[in-house]
Amino acid sequence: MSVRIAFLRHGPTAWNDEGRLQGMTDVPLSPRGRALVATWRVPFQGWRWACSPLARARETAALVGAPPSLTIEPALREMAYGRWEGQTLADLRTREPEVMRDAETRGLDMAPPEGESPRQVMDRLRPWIAAQGENVVAVSHKGVIRVVLAMATGWDMKSRQPVKLDWNRLHVFAASTDGTLVVDSLNTPLQSEIAA
Repeated sequence: MSVRIAFLRHGPTAWNDEGRLQGMTDVPLSPRGRALVATWRVPFQGWRWACSPLARARETAALVGAPPSLTIEPALREMAYGRWEGQTLADLRTREPEVMRDAETRGLDMAPPEGESPRQVMDRLRPWIAAQGENVVAVSHKGVIRVVLAMATGWDMKSRQPVKLDWNRLHVFAASTDGTLVVDSLNTPLQSEIAA
């Protein structure tokens, strides 16, 4: 038996607009982000809700109308970028070109100093995915959703992403009790887009 998990990335923050790696830094939504998210509506009725503990995800969940029964789930937190948090990739590539070239060839095993790798994110997500007994909307983060895509498609993160994801839409995966995933539908419009 499989259930569906619809992943929604949080709305924009000031650090998103500046291209800064956020990771576990608890950056809130920007005014622009709040205004955008307030127009979103998830088209799935009767699904359970889960959310990353970080403020930008919790605020997104509240603005899109998550029910009071929402579960705060640590497994859905963003990938930790360690000492890279608050910096842009462009700055890191300029300051530490050899370190970054090496890191970016490691794919699933790329780990920032004092951070975690995509493979480690997979390891923390898999038990949560396996435990889902009903359809769920999961408000999470770009790094996590990219890891979920890798889990579902076999993408090793060493090459270009196999499909372009729109971060203002839902990405739905079918999950099995062993923690494996397959793509159900990607770039699913939010209700406000459907009504427009």
